[in-house]
Amino acid sequence: MLKFSNIAAALLVLAMGSAQADVTVGVTLSATGPGASLGIPEKNAIALLPTTLGGEKVTYIVLDDATDPTAAARNAQKLVTENRVDVIIGASVFPTSLAAARVAAEGKTPIIAMAPIRPAPESAAWVFTTPPSVAVVAVAVLRHMKAAGVRTAGFVGFNDASGDDWWNHLSQQAESAGIRMVANERYARTDTSVTAQALKVLLAAPDAVFIGGSGTPAALPQITLVERGYKGRFYQNHGSTHRDFIRIGGRSVEGTILPAPPMLVAEQLADGHPSKRPSLEFIRLYEGAHGAGSRSVFGGYAWDAHLLLQRAVPVALRKARPGGAEFRQALRDALEGIRELPGVSGVFGMSAQDHNGLDDRAVVMVTIEGGDWRLAR
Repeated sequence: MLKFSNIAAALLVLAMGSAQADVTVGVTLSATGPGASLGIPEKNAIALLPTTLGGEKVTYIVLDDATDPTAAARNAQKLVTENRVDVIIGASVFPTSLAAARVAAEGKTPIIAMAPIRPAPESAAWVFTTPPSVAVVAVAVLRHMKAAGVRTAGFVGFNDASGDDWWNHLSQQAESAGIRMVANERYARTDTSVTAQALKVLLAAPDAVFIGGSGTPAALPQITLVERGYKGRFYQNHGSTHRDFIRIGGRSVEGTILPAPPMLVAEQLADGHPSKRPSLEFIRLYEGAHGAGSRSVFGGYAWDAHLLLQRAVPVALRKARPGGAEFRQALRDALEGIRELPGVSGVFGMSAQDHNGLDDRAVVMVTIEGGDWRLAR
C-alpha cells in the first residue's frame, strides 16, 4: 500500500508539473459595446489559434471588456492576479488598451495590444502593439494628400487619447508636407450626432477631411458631412478598415481613402511583398471559418499577436518554465528581441526603443470602390 501511495504521489507531482508548464494567454477585447466591430473579429481570430506554442500546450482565457476602460483594467487585474497568465493580448481600442496595459505592466506581465497605443513611460517596457503606429500611418496619409494636391485639411476625431494622438501627429507633420490644418473638431465614441462639428468643418472649407475615429462610430462624421454637401476628399484611418464601416456608411463612404495593413488587399499585393504569404494563410483560415469576404484587419492584429508569441515563446522556454515571474520576464525579453518577422500587418522588428517595430511596409493606401477595397492608384 505504501509503495502504491508513493507511486500515486509521484504521478500527482508529475501531473502538477505538467499543468504548470502550460502557457496561459489572457485576452481582453471588445466583444460588445462601441468597439464590437473591432473586438468580434479579434475574438474570431483567437478561436483559430493553435493549441500549442513552442511545443507546450496553450490555454486561452478570453474576457469581454464591453469597450469600457474600467472593465478592461478589471479584466487585466483578474488575468494577472487570479489566472496568473504568462501574457495578455488586448485590448481592442485606445482607452481600453491603455487601461489594460497599465495593469499588466504593474503586474510585470507582457501585453500585446491590438490598438496603436503609446503607453506611459512607466508601462512601456511591458507593452507591445500589433497595429502600425499612428506616426507611421500619419506619414503615409500626408504623403498621399500631398501627391493628390491637398493644400488644406480638416480634422474630426474622438475626444480621447486616440483623437489626440491622430491630431498631434497630423498637425505636427502637415506643414512639412505643404498642408495647412484648418479645423480640429472632436466627438465622443457614443455620440449620435456631430452636426455642429460638421458645420464648423464646412465653414473652414478644407480640400480634404481626415476622420480620427475607429470602428463604426468613424462613419458618423463622414455621413453627416456628405449630407451637408461637402464635396472634398475624405481620409479615414486604419481603424475604419472593416466591412461594418462600409455597410453603415453606404454611398457616403464611396471613394474614401484609407491607410490599411497589407492583409486587407493581400491578393492585390506584389508577389514579393513580405506580408503576402502570411496574409493569404490567415485569410484562408479566417474566411474558411466565417465566409468569403469576412477578412478583418482587426482579426489580423490578433493573428499577428500569435505570430509574435510563436516566435518568442520557444526563446523564453530556454530560460524558464511558464507560470512564473521568470518566464514572464524571459517572454518580454524575447518579444523585444524579435527581428524581421513578416506578419499580416507588416514586418515586425522590435527593439528596446520600439515595441511595435513596423515601418512603411505596414501601410498600403486603399480606396473604397463599389463597396470593396482597392489599392489606391
